[in-house]
Amino acid sequence: MARILVVDDDPDFVLVVRAILEAEGHQVSDASDGNTALEVMRKERPDVVLLDVMMSTTLEGVDISREMERDPQLKDVPIIMISSIATSEYAAEFPDDERVPIAAWISKPIQPAVLLKTLKRFV
Repeated sequence: MARILVVDDDPDFVLVVRAILEAEGHQVSDASDGNTALEVMRKERPDVVLLDVMMSTTLEGVDISREMERDPQLKDVPIIMISSIATSEYAAEFPDDERVPIAAWISKPIQPAVLLKTLKRFV
């Protein structure tokens, strides 16, 4: 099955997503911030990255997606952005007037069926 990196600073969210994905046979690793995520990705390239937007900074996930796009080793790794920013007080800060290099978007709270259906498009 797929190697999936979950990048989120909420340990409860990571625990739930890990349980959902491992029940489907996927290999899951995680990182709680963007810098750690990039280190993990460069050591063992994941098949898919599930990436939160708001972590150490409001748009850290957007910054990481752009860094991945610039990196020849990571630019082809699909990113599924998972976030609650659309319903938060920071919604206006999300760059809707420019391209964000992601393959799919899922809003939090996630529905397991939606997560798995979206993931199947990339693995």
